[in-house]
Amino acid sequence: MAEKIVRLPGEDHPITIEPNSSRIRVILRGKVLADSRNALTLNEAQYPPVQYIPRADVDMTMLTRSDLVTYCPFKGDCSYFDISVGGEGTENAVWTYEAPYPAVSPIKDCLAFYPDRVSISEIP
Repeated sequence: MAEKIVRLPGEDHPITIEPNSSRIRVILRGKVLADSRNALTLNEAQYPPVQYIPRADVDMTMLTRSDLVTYCPFKGDCSYFDISVGGEGTENAVWTYEAPYPAVSPIKDCLAFYPDRVSISEIP
């Protein structure tokens, strides 16, 4: 197995993580998957901002761990969850870094949702 490359955020690839002062709600097919006032907003390079929600604010009963695992040289190994609501599934719609690299350690124990698969609302 090849050794994984680890990269640090910097000028060429900035990553910032800030508390989001808004309430974040994630809904799929009318079911609330997450409701949090403790979300973190991760801004990475040219990518759109991502809301990382603490697991304590997510209804984990609607999530099933997927077999998919990917790797990010800036954040580490990424695991995924499928969502099951009303007998219908949405595969690999949620991701998490369970042992993130130190530069992004605040996202440990948080989940992120693909915004094209669920409805994510920011409520001031």
